[in-house]
Amino acid sequence: MKIWFTEHNWLWKPERYRFPTEQMLLTLFPGEKPEYPDTVYPDTSYPSAPPESMAGEKGVVIALSRGAKLASMSVLVKLEDRYQNGVVRFPSEKLDEPEEAVYHTVSHALKQAFYKAGTALLGHELPWGSLTGVRPVKLPTKAMLAGKTAKQAEKELRDVYRVSAPRAALAVECARAALDVKRGLEPGGLALYIGVPFCPTRCAYCSFISADVKRSLALVEPYVEALCREIELAGSLLRERGLRIGSAYMGGGTPTTLSAEQLDRVLSAVENFLPMERCSEFTVEAGRPDTITADKLETLKAHGIHRISINPQTMEDGVLCAMGRAHTAAEIVEAMGLAQKHFGGMVNMDLIAGLPTDTLEGFGRTLDRVLDMDPANITVHTLALKKGSRLTETGLTEASGDLCAPETVEAMLALADQRLRGAGYAPYYLYRQKYMSGSFENVGWTKPGAVCAYNIVMMEELQTVLSLGAGGITKLVDPAERKIVRLNNPKYAKEYLESWDKIAAAKRAAADFQAELACRDGESENPPL
Repeated sequence: MKIWFTEHNWLWKPERYRFPTEQMLLTLFPGEKPEYPDTVYPDTSYPSAPPESMAGEKGVVIALSRGAKLASMSVLVKLEDRYQNGVVRFPSEKLDEPEEAVYHTVSHALKQAFYKAGTALLGHELPWGSLTGVRPVKLPTKAMLAGKTAKQAEKELRDVYRVSAPRAALAVECARAALDVKRGLEPGGLALYIGVPFCPTRCAYCSFISADVKRSLALVEPYVEALCREIELAGSLLRERGLRIGSAYMGGGTPTTLSAEQLDRVLSAVENFLPMERCSEFTVEAGRPDTITADKLETLKAHGIHRISINPQTMEDGVLCAMGRAHTAAEIVEAMGLAQKHFGGMVNMDLIAGLPTDTLEGFGRTLDRVLDMDPANITVHTLALKKGSRLTETGLTEASGDLCAPETVEAMLALADQRLRGAGYAPYYLYRQKYMSGSFENVGWTKPGAVCAYNIVMMEELQTVLSLGAGGITKLVDPAERKIVRLNNPKYAKEYLESWDKIAAAKRAAADFQAELACRDGESENPPL
């Protein structure tokens, strides 16, 4: 879809606003790609209707005009023979504020105007309104930290961002859980992520940095050795600076693709080198039931792991087969039986609404069978057609009947909400992704007292997350300055094995950042080295 930023008598920098424009384009019209014509939009006046030269074309025209008292953001959206114009006005004096404040004001107005025009053409609203980010819970959390009530925060989502009533209420519930976790965080602490980028097979919907273990078997043992080396370095750096880990998560990939002996070596390194003395929770992904054995669970339990994930995604055998899963629903039940012997109910189970070949009835059966297994946590994902996944590469579409229609996905999520609440679960964190069916969300549900704090810390960016292993992204979070710095480990296992100097430098930078933060906040007397 062609996108024009018009020129006019008040100079602004339209090239800065490509990102919010493309966010709204993706949200409203997922199949469209932005094009920026070399030619200037033919009509430089305030666009209330498309010119004749746009006949038969699709396009977006964006104009910002400034009056004596009010500035106007206008976004005209045209789809072949139909068009709509959305306008948002705000005080002109806001354009005289510092540059970053101007960017925030103009971006917000642009997205709201684009949303008005786009939904008028579509004929319906979106569940999350004009929100485009992956973390909608940040808005009500920020509002309540500023002194607003939960009802006021919910109303702001509905009135300002046009979020649907059910989604606004859901976001506020998760914001309350985020505030509870935030209040319990130890000052100066950080969270830990350890990545194991191997799986027994690659699922059709997956785009994570993981490798089929059969094709990369030769990398596994060297990877374990390199990971233990990184753990040792990180531990020495953190201890030298008096830093502590409050929560930990081992994911991937599927960490239980490793043998029991390899898991033991990695977790022994964690115990021996990292400052885990005040770590309140440690979760390990054992996602694929075809990787779960009694000796691996015994190893995890012996090292103090208190929660694991078993992720069926569906309990329908036909859907499992279509997704490339090398196991059956019966094997999920068997794996859960083993897990309950070692971890009781402290298990998370992931489900996906909208998987190809699934139905509303099948999803209902999945919910029933998972609830019968009584896990502490259930995460309900919406299918996202991610770049690099087999589903995307095969070009499945709703029109062909290969994918669930958004209406079906919405019904699946509503059914999950109803049955999970009825079984005593409450939502505690949520996030969104690009290319999600129906523009919905992923929601983590928990029984009372079983919140996984790491999930909230990571998703709401409440404190630094130190990431070890291939594909890990360390997030250095300065809450006071609202500043986040990202340090990436090499993406793939082979690159990771060849990049020790880069990895070591990133760990030193992360430890120094966190030590400086702790000293500034008076939580540590050990300065950066």
